[in-house]
Amino acid sequence: MKHYLGIDIGTSGCRSCVIDADATIKVEIRTPLPAPDRSGNAVEQDPEAWWKALTVNLDQLATEFPLDTIAAIALDGTSATLLCSDASGTPLLPALMYNDARACEQAAQIDRIAPVETAARGASSSLAKLLWLLQQPACNAAHHALHQADWLLGRLSGMFGITDENNALKLGYDVVNACWPAWLSGLNIPPALLPDVVSAGQAVGTLQPTWCKRWGMTAETRILSGTTDSTASFIATGAQTGEAVTSLGSTLVLKIRSDTPVFAPEVGIYSHRLGNSWLAGGASNSGGAVLQQYFNSEEITQLTGMISADEPTGLDYYPLVSAGERFPVNDPGLQPRLQPRPAGDLMFFQGILEGIARIELQGYRKLAELGAPWPEKIITTGGGAVNASWRTIRSQLLGIPVVAAVHQEAAYGAALLARQSCNPLLQQ
Repeated sequence: MKHYLGIDIGTSGCRSCVIDADATIKVEIRTPLPAPDRSGNAVEQDPEAWWKALTVNLDQLATEFPLDTIAAIALDGTSATLLCSDASGTPLLPALMYNDARACEQAAQIDRIAPVETAARGASSSLAKLLWLLQQPACNAAHHALHQADWLLGRLSGMFGITDENNALKLGYDVVNACWPAWLSGLNIPPALLPDVVSAGQAVGTLQPTWCKRWGMTAETRILSGTTDSTASFIATGAQTGEAVTSLGSTLVLKIRSDTPVFAPEVGIYSHRLGNSWLAGGASNSGGAVLQQYFNSEEITQLTGMISADEPTGLDYYPLVSAGERFPVNDPGLQPRLQPRPAGDLMFFQGILEGIARIELQGYRKLAELGAPWPEKIITTGGGAVNASWRTIRSQLLGIPVVAAVHQEAAYGAALLARQSCNPLLQQ
């Protein structure tokens, strides 16, 4: 029987997941990663730390599962984490992490010439990072601009200079017209430095002989183009066209699978291509972090069991940790609205949950206004997904089913991507 390997390089560790042809998980391994180096807006990491975590992870995996049946490997990484390398793939400087925001001058340069719909705006975009890197003397000999997933897949296959449509979005790639846009020429980026772009999960090579021998895999093991961590997490849920995924972690992230792309950067909405469909969404500054301002984990657990989902509080809250919202409205000055505060903690707690649910409703309404379908179902992930009472509140407010995801790990989503690439009937 063939098996499929998904690898996720996250902010705190490397995870691997092997599944069979029925998408059943056979084994999972997690290896920790050291924290990136931080200094003000600068957040960077030595790419060799990723490679070490990956090899340690697969070394352990090989002791727990026979890897000679692995047909394909797919890998996801953090979006907009970027490095420059020489022709052989050797990094010339540490990678600038997804949340590195030092490239303010470069972001202003992009703003002067880029169209409003591009996802390459902002100091944390891949494009702003690339411009910053190219101003460093060490990058004078740069041959490749590589995202985290691109570089790791290059180490596995020996093929550098390839990226996927999902990672390329924040580098300025025009995903609708499938090309690097003409306006990039105004930034004086050497065209040869930009990677070739393919769809996520496309075969780009095979596993190098050294790694085949080390992990007991065959020379036919396919290496696939990667994707971003958030896209892999969406794939993991199994959401189909017309279905949405709401992630309820520290922040509130909404995504829906659509037949057509939606771009509205003025409210933080972008679309990734996903097979023959699109993944449209946005992220609010509201979310679980607001609850954590007022309640500890023990109190949250206790109050959750006391919620009366069929008895709304009537409180009109807009829960935010601090001033400023980006989606479904873009208002840097929007103030948190958490008054009046009732005397009892239970009503206050439930009022916050209801407020976040209303923001979720507004978010899907905004996406629908711009051309995305209204969700047939919402699959919910993140810490908030386990709160059954909150799911009931949200389902009653939105008028559609809200169910907890069976799977949400990015490594599982990457494994599904690998499985899909080897089975044409599963492609969509």
